[in-house]
Amino acid sequence: MIRLDKHDSDDKFWVVTIDRPDKANSLTEAMLVELARIVESAQESARVLVLTGAGEVFSAGADLEAARAGLATSAVWERLSAAIAGFPGLSIAALNGTVAGGAMGMVLACDLRIAVPGARAFYPVMKLGFLPQPSDPKRLISLVGPARAKMILMGGQKIDHDEAILWGLFDRIAAPDALLDTAREIAADVLNADYLHAATIKGMCRG
Repeated sequence: MIRLDKHDSDDKFWVVTIDRPDKANSLTEAMLVELARIVESAQESARVLVLTGAGEVFSAGADLEAARAGLATSAVWERLSAAIAGFPGLSIAALNGTVAGGAMGMVLACDLRIAVPGARAFYPVMKLGFLPQPSDPKRLISLVGPARAKMILMGGQKIDHDEAILWGLFDRIAAPDALLDTAREIAADVLNADYLHAATIKGMCRG
């Protein structure tokens, strides 16, 4: 249910696909562990890491039954988002549709977020009685500011793609059939650069 495709002659462009479209790409613990394992293995091998989904939804977050069994508060979410945030190359969330719940963590941890028209983002932790993943509020605030972060986390607002672009939550909108091509275009200079050069510039951007 997690698919890895390596592109280019030297396999430096990795596309990781959440492939459970019949369940809105909802995530089980095994899927999260596999995602974390792949991202951790990318640290020394990939230059560009793209996260996307199959079908019309990026991910609905935790599988409902798994969430009720404790997945909603599992440390594996932080393991995954920390691995993405620590990736020295360029990480891109290619949102083929709506991102919701815990899946927001991996999206917020990426360097860039591109989305198809109609994609929305929401994180209904207040309504569901859970806390957000520990690192998510800070990452969300860094993108949209504290008031808008509260709109999402406390107000439970569903942010459509127009508002997400205006707020800085999404960085670019691309047609569904051009989503991965857009990611590749953005990543072209990184793919052609020296590994250390790209990693150094990314480090400088962290401030």
